[in-house]
Amino acid sequence: MKFAVITDIHGNAAALKAVFDTIDQNPEIETIYCLGDLVGIGAETNEVIELIRRHDKVRTISGNHDENVLALLHDERYPDSYLHAKAHHEWVADQLTPENRVFLERLPRTILKTVETQQILFTHYAYRDVRAMIGEEPLRPTVDGNKETLPQLFADTSATLICFGHHHPRQFVQVKGTTYVNPGALGCQPEAVAPFAIVTGESGKWGVAFIDLPYDDAAYLEAFNASDMPAKELLRKLFLGGRS
Repeated sequence: MKFAVITDIHGNAAALKAVFDTIDQNPEIETIYCLGDLVGIGAETNEVIELIRRHDKVRTISGNHDENVLALLHDERYPDSYLHAKAHHEWVADQLTPENRVFLERLPRTILKTVETQQILFTHYAYRDVRAMIGEEPLRPTVDGNKETLPQLFADTSATLICFGHHHPRQFVQVKGTTYVNPGALGCQPEAVAPFAIVTGESGKWGVAFIDLPYDDAAYLEAFNASDMPAKELLRKLFLGGRS
């Protein structure tokens, strides 16, 4: 089997379209798993969701930014750890069309797939409690992924392939029969490069190819610059490498 893994699109439709165009040239790729955080940071909120909605190979789960926005729309508790970003998420919530809001509301938090006798877990990150509301801080604290921390972080799953995002740098660890894959944040890199991964597997032996795809970021930056999002210049510095 062969599938693609993308994560942390963060409102960057230009990067997502470039990745989809590249993946679509490979008919052997059966499914594209999107691991959440479709929105936030970038200005192309609805454009990203609509690209994902229209692609018939994509299976998507929710990320914490997606759920933070929904918490505001539902008048539910907002996580204390993201109070610094609340104004930004309120701005994103105001951009959402009704149809795209419904799409986010219907996303699961995880996908568990069985291949022969092996399980694959697709998740935004490790959950302290997968049933807890986002305002209750369900995700475990972010750690630098290595051979010591990742088995501890995901100790409550028996999956032999764990695909995750949330922490934006690429991570790839194989230890004690388990492979951990984070392709890196597709939509918010310091340069106009969109990372993703292609995974191949046979009898539980997973091969992972990481791709850094250059793309034209002119339209993305134009939308970003034209927006009135809160803390725009701070976001540009922290997540876009200062690109303008």
